[in-house]
Amino acid sequence: MCGIIACRTHRPASEYLRIGLRRLEYRGYDSVGVALQAVGGDVLRLRTIGRINSLETLLGQCAETEFTGAGIGHTRWATHGSVTEDNAHPHADCTGEISVVHNGIIENAASLRAELACAGHSFATPVDSEVLCHLIEDERLGGGDLVDAVHKALSRVQGSWAIAVLEEGTGRIAVAAKGSPLLVAHTDQGDFAASDIAAIADWIDEFRVLEDGDVVELTNTQRWCHAGVVVSPPMASRCDWRSEDVELHDYTDYMAKEIDEQPHVAARVLDGLIGGVANGRLWNDLGLPAFGRLQVIGCGTSLNAGNVIANLVRSLGALPVTTVVASEAAAQVPDPDQLCLAVSQSGETADVLRAMESSAVDGSYVLALTNNSHSTLARLADAVIECSAGPEIGVAASKTFVCQVISGSALMISALVAMNRLSAGAATRLVDDLRRVPDQLAAASTVARGAIPPIVDEFVDADGFIFIGRGSGLPYAAEGALKLKELTYRWAECCPAGELKHGPLALVGPGTPIVVVDSGEPKLACNVAEVASRGGRIVTLGPAGSSVPVVDNVSAPWGPIGATVPLQVLARSLALTLGRDVDKPRNLAKSVTVE
Repeated sequence: MCGIIACRTHRPASEYLRIGLRRLEYRGYDSVGVALQAVGGDVLRLRTIGRINSLETLLGQCAETEFTGAGIGHTRWATHGSVTEDNAHPHADCTGEISVVHNGIIENAASLRAELACAGHSFATPVDSEVLCHLIEDERLGGGDLVDAVHKALSRVQGSWAIAVLEEGTGRIAVAAKGSPLLVAHTDQGDFAASDIAAIADWIDEFRVLEDGDVVELTNTQRWCHAGVVVSPPMASRCDWRSEDVELHDYTDYMAKEIDEQPHVAARVLDGLIGGVANGRLWNDLGLPAFGRLQVIGCGTSLNAGNVIANLVRSLGALPVTTVVASEAAAQVPDPDQLCLAVSQSGETADVLRAMESSAVDGSYVLALTNNSHSTLARLADAVIECSAGPEIGVAASKTFVCQVISGSALMISALVAMNRLSAGAATRLVDDLRRVPDQLAAASTVARGAIPPIVDEFVDADGFIFIGRGSGLPYAAEGALKLKELTYRWAECCPAGELKHGPLALVGPGTPIVVVDSGEPKLACNVAEVASRGGRIVTLGPAGSSVPVVDNVSAPWGPIGATVPLQVLARSLALTLGRDVDKPRNLAKSVTVE
């Protein structure tokens, strides 16, 4: 959730850090800071609980200071310790010679803090990350080498980390990772490290990803160590992300841009996958064995996409499927002959990664569905299917959800063909239906622009909303409720329409907004009548005749995907009316790397 950037460059590091930190804003943060080496060797730390603009102001006040190319920067999403300037990164040791930025959680921070305090260390904050500074300080006593000191200090730590350590005087920078993403790159402009490629993509052509236990010094030779032993660096990967991919152009916010991109990215995803669906090749190329049941693990929007895919596997393949909230996966008992589909947009979702270590997947093959083929999840999995949505800056997912649904559906159709659970002829007809999805999304966007604004005007004072659906429509209703609560900060409950009479109906009174995702389930009309008779204000998203007619194929096994766009537009439009920041909702982050 936090963001890291570090550099040793030929020009002042401040020039790179201020750009890189802006590229990390989309991940969500509540404070930001940098540590910069001045030409004289001293390190200056600047921290603020404001946005990047506040940091720019602080840097402007240091205009007379001449900086070298050594610096580290951080955007923090608070876990240990409240949101204060003191608690913001970078943190320092007792001497001020070591500055550290850290993503992750130090699980044994309390015991280490007590031990270090008894040894004479003085702590400035309750933040777990500060412990790392003092551990490294101890290991450097007597002139110890920085890289060795970082390795030895981390050997005492339990938890997860991606860290960058700046040494005062020398300007040396060491970085290390375990259970949290970090990558490094050597360029003509210098050497960089970042937790997210977006931070440094403007300056690099290729990068290398740290494995758990790696410690690397940022130099042109990139001294690479693992478990205290110098090793050869891993193979480099190409960087295909450029700043123009994330420019707003004529849009006022990223969410509007990314909603509008959905027809295009859906077409691009299908172009890359469709040739291997009806013949089973898409599945066969993964090298995974046939499976007798499917377990889907995810969180939030990714779990909603996983439920869409789960419904498809049940309806087309008659296979048993379970869906599991990743943070509860440890309580699951693995089924024999099970494939685990782990869904995470970033591939760094801590709850999903911990689920991969739990008994829920013991003995199972793991297939990762992610937007990042270089992520930790992708490296842990036996096979990877990319949703290929491209960069998504808005914290609340939009196009990544659609791309997860499309790529996951295409792959599972291919798997069912390969396992002789679906005929090639039936799959060919489904492929034809999939090809129409981009046009359906474009049409839904046009309808939404006309139908949603009057609904927003009517609901602007509503305290809360109920979203309902049945069958294949239910995951879309859940996603609509999630989007609305994320962006508007109003409560929104989703429940199966048939469950209304078992409790949620008590919430319905005159004027209560009821958003119905209609997937053609015949019993849905009776449930709608139940809320209408109690005075609920009904808005239906479905086929012709609905309040928002956006579904033209109610029999599609991937459900009423056309409803996605107006649900997103409803949440965004209401949020803007309420004065919310739709790109950076409060308390939320794009890549959730803490449990």
